[in-house]
Amino acid sequence: MAHAYDLKVGGKALDHAEKALIMIHGRGGTAADIMGLSSSLKADDFAILAPQATHHTWYPLSFLAPVAQNQPWLGSALEVIGQTVQTAIDHGIKPENIYFFGFSQGACLSLEFLARNAKRYGGAVAIIGGVIGREINRNNYHGNFQQTPILLATSNPDFHVPLERVQETAGIFAEMNADVTTKVFENAGHTIKQAHIDLANELVF
Repeated sequence: MAHAYDLKVGGKALDHAEKALIMIHGRGGTAADIMGLSSSLKADDFAILAPQATHHTWYPLSFLAPVAQNQPWLGSALEVIGQTVQTAIDHGIKPENIYFFGFSQGACLSLEFLARNAKRYGGAVAIIGGVIGREINRNNYHGNFQQTPILLATSNPDFHVPLERVQETAGIFAEMNADVTTKVFENAGHTIKQAHIDLANELVF
């Protein structure tokens, strides 16, 4: 099952924007839903790009399932993110001006894409997510983030995303020379809070 490349575009027109924000929705979510959050972010002059997952889910099982069990959906979803990045680059936006914002399944997918394609980006916000797979395969991850600011915000406990995986992810990104901030909110629930948005604006945008 491959994802159709279904991209929603908003914000500043791509041909006139110098910065792009790629927003990745969670399981059961929509591109339109997560794009709605962009008005709360300091991203007024950004082009907003939000791909839509086929059937509202990027891959069928938990992100902690063996990677092979989430294929071919996972590989296809990572390709969609790659295509979205390329769309921005094709419109003259440099990687260091490309930003990411993902929630839950979208946060996991964003982090997995970034770890596999590390370079200097504008910044990334991952709300309740970690890199994907039952075991972490460090061989998949290479590159240098050159101090890209990355915010990992999570809830403890979280039913879907164990805190340990968020902390392991932070360690990997730090090793890859990202400027990582991990913020744990106690009993915050599996949702995006105003506090997450405030931190994103302060640290990334």
